[in-house]
Amino acid sequence: MRLSPASLERVPPGVDRFAYDRKAQDIGIVHFGLGAFHRAHQAWYTDLCMDEGERGWGICGVSLRSPTVAEQLNPQDGLYTLTERSGDESATRVIGAVREVLVAPQGPEKVIARLGSPDVSIVSFTVTEKGYARRPDGSLDLAAAEASFYPLLTAGLRLRRERELPGLTLLSCDNLPANGRELKRLFGEWLAAHAPDLVGWVAAECAFPCSMVDRIVPATTAADLDWLERRIGVRDEGAIFTERFSQWVIEDKFAGPRPRWERRGAQLVGDVEPYETAKLRMLNGAHSALAYCGLERDHEFVHQAIADPALRGLVERLMRQEAATSLTPAPGQDLEAYADALLARFADPALNHRLIQIAMDGSQKIPQRWLETLAYHQRRGSPCPALIEALAAWLKHVRGDRRPVDDPMAVQLANLWATEGSGGIAAAMFGPQGLFAQTWQADEATLTRLTRRLA
Repeated sequence: MRLSPASLERVPPGVDRFAYDRKAQDIGIVHFGLGAFHRAHQAWYTDLCMDEGERGWGICGVSLRSPTVAEQLNPQDGLYTLTERSGDESATRVIGAVREVLVAPQGPEKVIARLGSPDVSIVSFTVTEKGYARRPDGSLDLAAAEASFYPLLTAGLRLRRERELPGLTLLSCDNLPANGRELKRLFGEWLAAHAPDLVGWVAAECAFPCSMVDRIVPATTAADLDWLERRIGVRDEGAIFTERFSQWVIEDKFAGPRPRWERRGAQLVGDVEPYETAKLRMLNGAHSALAYCGLERDHEFVHQAIADPALRGLVERLMRQEAATSLTPAPGQDLEAYADALLARFADPALNHRLIQIAMDGSQKIPQRWLETLAYHQRRGSPCPALIEALAAWLKHVRGDRRPVDDPMAVQLANLWATEGSGGIAAAMFGPQGLFAQTWQADEATLTRLTRRLA
């Protein structure tokens, strides 16, 4: 039997669940990219807020491509479970915040109508780095943007203006530096090309707060679903498994009403940048290094890779000596303690976080996770041997001769390898005319080191 409102009575009392009336909750949030990460984080916070009496914050999730999440959740009326794991312990909660899931290619008019609803105040995003359709130089790829959220968001905002409704808070929760400002800039490029009449209205009526989201969410496996079914007595095809730790830091800049997420632990601040940069360079940077170096050493999971003495030493240096020294912490932000906590989180075997999952879309991730740190230290003449080792492992990974490469630039990277070979690939990527030269240009000594490592 599937999880649903009708089958909730079969769920044992030890499983926590929402206490509010879901039918009385209007949809106040439209979320693009209703994957596991959003359901483990923003939807969870919102569910807890509505349990404390907040009203009108039901979520409409929008899938931009695949119908998978809709097929998981719509038969369950949007219900799903979130299980927090740590060591041998686990705790499960039924989440009721998601009210509907729309698949954009199957019904774009429904998405536009929802964006134009007077009940909606917030549009949030976890579309991954590639969902923003950025070129390597940071500009918007207008052709790629056609398949992302840009056309739908434009049509929805146009409908709001026609109806004389207020603008929206557009809240990016993706791993991009200054993600709110980046969303504003990229959307501005789209509007300038496709809807110049909306540029002034969006600037006056909409807000683009930055945010930092931190929670490790491994991909759910069939074994996880079977284990949960034995535990709760019903089948949940949309189940999420995550760690107990969760952090959400949000710039306090909204265009209209919002849930009081801070009552459930979110931090509303004036400047997100110190938290965001620490997470990108320390957590995400270390994760990517473990992924590529760990796969090269035939590890499968994060906890296996961090238990490898060679990799643990590399990650410690990356976090403490290279990443942490490249940023200015906020008052009270202890980066040494943060590194300690990250190492403990990585080592938890309960999560079974696959390295190949982290290795996806590296071309979209390494600029903010690694290259900005390398550029910082290059200006100061400081070496970064851990990041260079990780960069070499990524270059070997995208050659694609050991495993398939899941990356929007996979073909372009493979072609570069084919034409440049191990002797020229480093310069083709990071030399003065390299693919990533906009973010970081390696000096001759570094290019030589990378080339030797690849050979």
